[in-house]
Amino acid sequence: MLAVFLQASAPQQLSPWQLVVGASPVVQLVLLILVFMLVMCLYIIGAKWIRLKQVTDQSRGFLKLFWSEERARTWNAKAMNEIHGQSAKYERSPIATVFRAGYRELARIARTGRPTKADVENVERALRRAQNAELMRLENKVSFLATTASTAPFIGLFGTVWGVMNSFIAIHGEKSAGLDVVAPGIAEALIATALGLAAAIPAVMAYNYFVRRIRVVDSETAAFASDYLNIIRRHLLVE
Repeated sequence: MLAVFLQASAPQQLSPWQLVVGASPVVQLVLLILVFMLVMCLYIIGAKWIRLKQVTDQSRGFLKLFWSEERARTWNAKAMNEIHGQSAKYERSPIATVFRAGYRELARIARTGRPTKADVENVERALRRAQNAELMRLENKVSFLATTASTAPFIGLFGTVWGVMNSFIAIHGEKSAGLDVVAPGIAEALIATALGLAAAIPAVMAYNYFVRRIRVVDSETAAFASDYLNIIRRHLLVE
């Protein structure tokens, strides 16, 4: 008899899922937004990490191809043609893409003769356009990480405030301040806060990491474009 009494008087345990299902529509909407932001951030982090690894590996391979000792001693049209023919397998490399952009411009100029100093300016603009396009491609969707990092905690805070407000309304309606009245609202509020932090923390860490990696890639691409122009000036120009 005592066991039955204790079981009946024992407080009901609320799981996080029960709190979510029983939350107010506003809090549920907040949680849905945060879940979407978290899933998108995880997808972007995974996809961008894979892309940057491919970029690093292929750029390293293309630079090894470009600066091979034999070609470095004999920079001429034949060497450029050979590099261009093999550059297609480095499609993920921004450096290879910049090289192909410069090569296409050189090929266009070569139809009228060897490039002159004035023509090099056209090559330089082609390299700059390709470099900027590759930078924009690498930065694609990274801004979503920054948006999540800056807004997710505040969205979670809004859900928290709304849940606490519902708790106070429940206190007024029940004329009681017991834990059984205020606990569900406060618990669902804390879930919104936790989910907001869960979305923001990896987002801000990944954003800082990717920005640094992209800056390194862009610097390497700019250095290659400068070296490429120097080769054109020294070996392929008509003085």
